[in-house]
Amino acid sequence: MKKEITINDFSQYLFWDVDLNDFDFEKHKSHLIQKVLEYGFMKDWRLLKELYGLETIKEVSLNLRSLDAVTLSYLSAIFKIDKTEFRCYKHRQLYPNLWNS
Repeated sequence: MKKEITINDFSQYLFWDVDLNDFDFEKHKSHLIQKVLEYGFMKDWRLLKELYGLETIKEVSLNLRSLDAVTLSYLSAIFKIDKTEFRCYKHRQLYPNLWNS
């Protein structure tokens, strides 16, 4: 019998800015996925896959406005999708950071 996943199963440092009493997995799906992808441990990644499945993670990550370069490369490799298909990549190209170009 599988144990139901709760927000307390994830690394607590990920949610310093969230009221955990009001956290809803469906309503805050993109926030949870982005936090785990960018700052989570492998344990958090496994929980995320178990909770949403790879297809949902793929759909959400394709539409995230920002992802760091390492996470973008990781997702691109896992899902076998070119980086240019991600919204965050297109957004970064539209608004280049002049100080780090």
